[in-house]
Amino acid sequence: MKQLFQSKAIYFFVCVFLLSSTAFSQTKPIPSPRDSVSGDVAGSHIKIWYGAPSVRGRKVFADAGALEPYGKIWRAGANQMTTFETSRDIMVEGKTLPAGKYSLFATPGKDEWTIIFNSVTGQWGIHRDGTANDDPAKDVLVVKVKPRHTSSLTERLVYTLDNRGFHLVWENVDVPVRIKK
Repeated sequence: MKQLFQSKAIYFFVCVFLLSSTAFSQTKPIPSPRDSVSGDVAGSHIKIWYGAPSVRGRKVFADAGALEPYGKIWRAGANQMTTFETSRDIMVEGKTLPAGKYSLFATPGKDEWTIIFNSVTGQWGIHRDGTANDDPAKDVLVVKVKPRHTSSLTERLVYTLDNRGFHLVWENVDVPVRIKK
């Protein structure tokens, strides 16, 4: 009888352990999940990989007190560097970008943004002090673009491709970047 009780007790504790392990192993959603977009633009296959942060009630782009203040270089996404890859040489805003893989950075502004294609890839997007992990000496192409301010809120950062280039869309901003052959 004592052995039967011990066997049941062991069985009970094993079941409780397994159930509690399963319950505690449930993962929380990632605040800025990795995402990507790919497609053909101007005769080249383009792919953009990025971390997609959410607004979550914060002011994202503004002069002061914003998550990504005007005039400060930004990793153009969250966590790891945003990566831009093109299978062929393309013209970005009238300037040549050779085929290859690049990190993508941006400097937001109310009326003008700077888009930066950098040759260093595969690193974290920011330094420990919170500044963008951009080495200006490795910048391959820097272009200026005009943002569009929208009335609708885009909660999570998204990149889109169309036949004219790509768009960075987040909060109330749509930043078009033109690509040609």
